[in-house]
Amino acid sequence: MSQSYNRGLIEDFARWREFEAGMWAWIFHKFTGWVLIGYLFTHIAVLSTGIPAAGATEAAIMAGEDVYTQTIVSLEGLLLVRILEVGLLAVAVFHMLNGTRLLLVDLGVGLDAQDKSFYASLVLTGAITVASVPTFIAGAF
Repeated sequence: MSQSYNRGLIEDFARWREFEAGMWAWIFHKFTGWVLIGYLFTHIAVLSTGIPAAGATEAAIMAGEDVYTQTIVSLEGLLLVRILEVGLLAVAVFHMLNGTRLLLVDLGVGLDAQDKSFYASLVLTGAITVASVPTFIAGAF
């Protein structure tokens, strides 16, 4: 027999206080997934602008007139792009760690420690992101 559950009105924004680690993990996982999909489409759009450069002759590439390479180098020179890359790394690392955590939970590993594994994935994501900042920001100033 199924039971009905009164989830309340969607307009009841005070419900976020009732969220526990599992709900936050679900929200963050969905959010990071959508960010990664958005990045993928943006990445494809940016790369597709370099298609004319793909047809460049070898002489043009050797002369440094390769539009694609010049575009990528100029984008990497922007501080904003480098900061966005750090954010992208944080999103990708969290999505990967949380996905691995969810896979283990689905396999029955760590069912009783889901909250701790979620917080561990957050801490590990933060540590990896902070550790990567010098690499991404190097040479930007």
